[in-house]
Amino acid sequence: MTDINAFIDDKVKNNDVFLFMKGSPDFPQCGFSGQVVQILNYLGVDYSSANVLESEELRDGIKAYTNWPTIPQLYVKGEFIGGADIVREMFQSGELQTHFQQAGVEVKQSA
Repeated sequence: MTDINAFIDDKVKNNDVFLFMKGSPDFPQCGFSGQVVQILNYLGVDYSSANVLESEELRDGIKAYTNWPTIPQLYVKGEFIGGADIVREMFQSGELQTHFQQAGVEVKQSA
């Protein structure tokens, strides 16, 4: 599990916004991943992602990394934000946009 932890750690720490998801931003393969992609795209936030369906090791590894049982998982500046429900609630309340701005991540559009 060490190699996968190093991979996850690298992605989380070297990208301002990173999404571990099922599928890709262009083709989400679950509704929850699709919701988070829609929110990030709506806000115009630049982000990178990894498809956990491509590797069982990654799928299990990300759950162990955060001790969080579900995917997608969103990270901002190395900090775990949460899954689809938390991201959606934060977006609806305006808290997500504020969090991005406080972290120095450009938001091109607010809700």
